[in-house]
Amino acid sequence: MLDTLDAGKAENVAVIDLRGKTSIGDQMVVASGRSQRHVGAVADQIVRKLKEEGFGRARIEGVPQCDWVLIDAGDVIVHIFRPEVRDFYNLEKMWSADRPMERLVI
Repeated sequence: MLDTLDAGKAENVAVIDLRGKTSIGDQMVVASGRSQRHVGAVADQIVRKLKEEGFGRARIEGVPQCDWVLIDAGDVIVHIFRPEVRDFYNLEKMWSADRPMERLVI
């Protein structure tokens, strides 16, 4: 998947390990596209690659607007944003933080 993002010229790709933080998946991939058209094109490439690899049941949200496209491929969740939308939601900060219980020192 990272190769597909690279081939599609996605920018600022980040991989976040979700194991032990949530049951929604094992990893989250966050990337930026330069415009709505670029976000849509990168998302389309990811979906095509998933189908080629036998993961054709990925759920996709946000395609009509292409400000933020979410691709839920089961264990991996991919978010592709326009830069200003990515800055607003700042998923890397939210999901990279330790869980509150892990920060407590007893």
